[in-house]
Amino acid sequence: MDGIERIVVFRALVLGDMLCAVPALRALRRGYPNATITLVGLPWAHALAKRLECVDDFIAFPGHPGLPEVACDVREVPSFLQAVQARRFDLALQLHGSGPVVNPLVKLFGARHTAGFFNEHAWKPDDDADLFVRWPQEGHEIERLLALTDHLGLPRDGEHLDFPLFDSDLADLQGLWPQVRSARPYVCVHAGAQLPSRRWPVERFAQVADAIAASGRTVVLTGAASEAPLAAAVEEAMQSPSVNLAGRTSLWTLGALLEGAECLVSNDTGVSHVAAALRRPSVVVSSGADVSRWAPLDHALHRVLWQPMPCRPCAFRECPYEHGCATAITVPQVLRAAPISVPVLERTA
Repeated sequence: MDGIERIVVFRALVLGDMLCAVPALRALRRGYPNATITLVGLPWAHALAKRLECVDDFIAFPGHPGLPEVACDVREVPSFLQAVQARRFDLALQLHGSGPVVNPLVKLFGARHTAGFFNEHAWKPDDDADLFVRWPQEGHEIERLLALTDHLGLPRDGEHLDFPLFDSDLADLQGLWPQVRSARPYVCVHAGAQLPSRRWPVERFAQVADAIAASGRTVVLTGAASEAPLAAAVEEAMQSPSVNLAGRTSLWTLGALLEGAECLVSNDTGVSHVAAALRRPSVVVSSGADVSRWAPLDHALHRVLWQPMPCRPCAFRECPYEHGCATAITVPQVLRAAPISVPVLERTA
């Protein structure tokens, strides 16, 4: 395509999903090095967009009645579309997913060309049909998204994730935890996840944390403000002291914390993708998720533990069965998978 100077990319999803799109954004930048690339995403992603070299600008997405990620005030949609259309984009990329809901939405951005994914239920514009590729049903999310930039003939620029940190992030972390530089080797334990069906039992996280503490390491409990009650429950169930920073870190101080950690123990959630981007070792308990789609690509650095179940990938917010995908993973399994020497305590199961 000629004359592509202004590009808009639609990817309005949560942290892990957004980080998995970065390799496709880098390919877009490499293919169009002089174009201005604007990301339309959820409001939280504005800070990430400002740090990514492959993104120049950001527009906050107000939501859509057919998308679950954010509550939508439909009164805001017309002004959002008017603002996007005023940019007169040359190319709009639907990098959000398979297309049934979002393809018509992205076409309304008014770009000269529209490209994206489609499945058997999705509409695609006749005038740009050759710029659409069928949504891959298998493979890692990174590879699925790169299928579009590959289809457009854009050269890849690696499959790794990016999570840029500044010196000020470490300084801010020191303000929260002054002992971070002088602390013993520490391990981050993250018991939260957006959906209850994706959470390993709190009691087992506590047993893992006690074993880590018994090895002479500091346990740091992490989580967003909404996950602070889960971290508090882990802390209460532990027999050893810990540093509880759940609800106190920003996304960037959390990144600085992970960058200095010996490893991370977590559910399959956004923080595991941050650890992958920062090349920090992790043990991830995957409950319900599609492991082949979401597990970190570096299997040597990141150990993902999961139990095959007929109901995977899970479509439920809360498990209606007995949560066997989570309870099948034991504390000794997690401790043996950790890239550090940790004793298996008698009370672990």
